[in-house]
Amino acid sequence: MPPESPGRRGGLSRRSLLKGGGVVAFGGLSLAALQLPFFEVQGAQQDPSLCTAPDVSAEEMELIISNWPGYIDPRKNPNGTFQTFQSQTGISVAYTDDVNDNAEFYAKVRNQLGACEPINRDMMMLTDWMAARMIGLGWIQPIDKAKVPNLHANLIDPLRDKQWDPDLEFHAPWQSGLTGIAYNAAKTGEVKSFEELLSRADLKGRITLLSEMRDTMGFMLRVVGADPKSFTDAEWENAIDRLRKAVDDEHVRQFTGNEYMQDLAAGNILACEAWSGDVIQLQLDDPNIKFVAPEEGLSLWSDNMIVPNLAAHRANAEKWIDYYYEPAVAAKLASWVNYICPVKGAREEMEKIDPSLVDNELIFPSDELLANTFDFMPLTDQQQVKYEGDWSDVTGG
Repeated sequence: MPPESPGRRGGLSRRSLLKGGGVVAFGGLSLAALQLPFFEVQGAQQDPSLCTAPDVSAEEMELIISNWPGYIDPRKNPNGTFQTFQSQTGISVAYTDDVNDNAEFYAKVRNQLGACEPINRDMMMLTDWMAARMIGLGWIQPIDKAKVPNLHANLIDPLRDKQWDPDLEFHAPWQSGLTGIAYNAAKTGEVKSFEELLSRADLKGRITLLSEMRDTMGFMLRVVGADPKSFTDAEWENAIDRLRKAVDDEHVRQFTGNEYMQDLAAGNILACEAWSGDVIQLQLDDPNIKFVAPEEGLSLWSDNMIVPNLAAHRANAEKWIDYYYEPAVAAKLASWVNYICPVKGAREEMEKIDPSLVDNELIFPSDELLANTFDFMPLTDQQQVKYEGDWSDVTGG
């Protein structure tokens, strides 16, 4: 691949921006500062069929989007996906990269959404658990299935049938990623499982885990034999106790955001829990950085396009969704952002754009790799408060 190819660009990844705040932090707000009632929104439940506004898409060819920074190919490129969408549809897109953290964004919009007031956005991209949260509160408008045929035809199978929206009524994955293990092959041997990561003597004090509760605790639940998609309070207690033992034994160096990237490359740590998109970036400079699908499986997550209540340009948002589920468009986007492409047929289209990415399993994972992925079950308010409190106690958040 030529050096200027977008697939080899430098800079921050979307996931690094998500987690860059450090240990158990939400966009500069510590967990202690939020104190968890942050998520309690009594009286804020809405009915999206009643909390709606007239769709003026036909009269106003506009669309207002909030997304994560660095999560689209260059918008000024006349041949890029963004400019092509505008020229093909005649829709003028006001695109803002103001989603830096799920919880921080939630705090920004919760009062309006909870009171059935507009937030002056037609679409926002949020991670599974937050999208599920907002859908459950009735803050998100349904997507007309007839207007997004590409979504229903081309979404890859592992991203279908989510517990919180099994029929794709309210969400469409934008990009996805895997959480697994990374290790520095120049410094240590392969780390094959999360149990090994937590117990191997030569790794003591030389590993990091992620500061996002769902990422790390999904694996801890697997370690104790529980299913992250459906677990009991007793199973949660077993998992949090197993993590507490690793912390008390000083096996874990730190709970981090994407700071692990620098430490892993420098040899300060030998192995870590890691996000697939970060590992792709590290491998550009150091082929000794390896990504492993642990024996416990892989955590598969997505950031999702959702349409908030009182969005005035829902039909235009549906055109955006359908456009980005065209395989050729999805391939062009994936060649830039380097996360898992959620669109069937995009791998074949990538042959025309950047053949070196076609066989990259962190962008186009095989069925075999995805066969043992898992996600984290939706939590009630009470579970959210309890589990985040337990997590904070163990991690020092």
